[in-house]
Amino acid sequence: MESKSISRREFLKASSVGCAGLSILRIDKHIANTNSLLPEFPQADRLGRVLEVSVPLKIRPDIDSQDVGQLFEDDVVPWLREVVGSRPMWNTQRFIETPNGYVYAPNLQPVLNTPNSTLQTLPNSQGFWVEMSVPYVDLILANPPARSPWLKRTAYPRLYYGQIMWVDEIRNDDQGVTWYRVKENFGSYGDIFWIPGEALRPILPEEWSPINPDFEDKHVEVNVTHQYLSCFEGTSEVYYCRVSTGGKYDVNGAPSSEWATPLGTHTIWRKLVSTHMTGGTTGGGYDLPGIGWTTLFSGQGMAIHSTFWHNSYGVPRSHGCVNAKPDDAKWVFRWTLPVVPPETGEITISGKGSTKVTVKE
Repeated sequence: MESKSISRREFLKASSVGCAGLSILRIDKHIANTNSLLPEFPQADRLGRVLEVSVPLKIRPDIDSQDVGQLFEDDVVPWLREVVGSRPMWNTQRFIETPNGYVYAPNLQPVLNTPNSTLQTLPNSQGFWVEMSVPYVDLILANPPARSPWLKRTAYPRLYYGQIMWVDEIRNDDQGVTWYRVKENFGSYGDIFWIPGEALRPILPEEWSPINPDFEDKHVEVNVTHQYLSCFEGTSEVYYCRVSTGGKYDVNGAPSSEWATPLGTHTIWRKLVSTHMTGGTTGGGYDLPGIGWTTLFSGQGMAIHSTFWHNSYGVPRSHGCVNAKPDDAKWVFRWTLPVVPPETGEITISGKGSTKVTVKE
């Protein structure tokens, strides 16, 4: 399938009709100066994206030390190193050193900025899976009006590092930018977007090739007291990581079992390379697109999955799922049974041939 060429003015006009200004002003500011529509991020091997509305920069890795600046949501800063500091009465004592001060580690998503060479044709007639490889990118809604709740709540929708989407069309504009049309194949409300292709890294089938698939005696253990996940082959632990499980309290701080990760032994019944997740209630609900490496183990919809919206592993943070770092969620996805076919990106099966997940206190 050949890529199609279209003038940038025509492209933006066609894509923005009826979308109430979603991202258009933010996109337009790049057009006069560059063929790249990616923001300019700091030059560093590792970066951190601010996850909160506002966070202080500290003179030392101590929450009680002097403020030397302030960062705001989606600011991206060089991640020089991670150090142990002081935040009394909090689970995490880690801080990130930046050139201008220290930031409490849970307030930063660890990210990279690795733009990609773009494809000019689809590898097959259907499309291909991609993962965000830059801190963030602004979106253009291809089929307004917005349908997803998260999209209706923001004037400037973005995708973030680690999110996974499906590409089904490629176009070039008259200024040399290659655009990918992306959507969600599972759980979608139907929204489709255009994204500069260099922000997206094609996921190769071998990246989710199974790990030791012939070993059937596999078992996952999730400890909600100490917030860790372990993978066992027989009695041998082969993988360990910190996670964030469901909390015992609701959004108002009241005791609640609604958000708790269900205790007991469960069977993995569905796996998806990416899905849209939504649930909860008004004021305490969630609506999240492009959740990668999702391994569902409970009929209530609980899953082990990648997380891009917090960096508080070791502390209960979820609505019942098991939040993991992208690399950890990906390893669990590849190691557990059943094996996901690259052709479909998902599988639904339960019983013999599915890995057990035990959640315990």
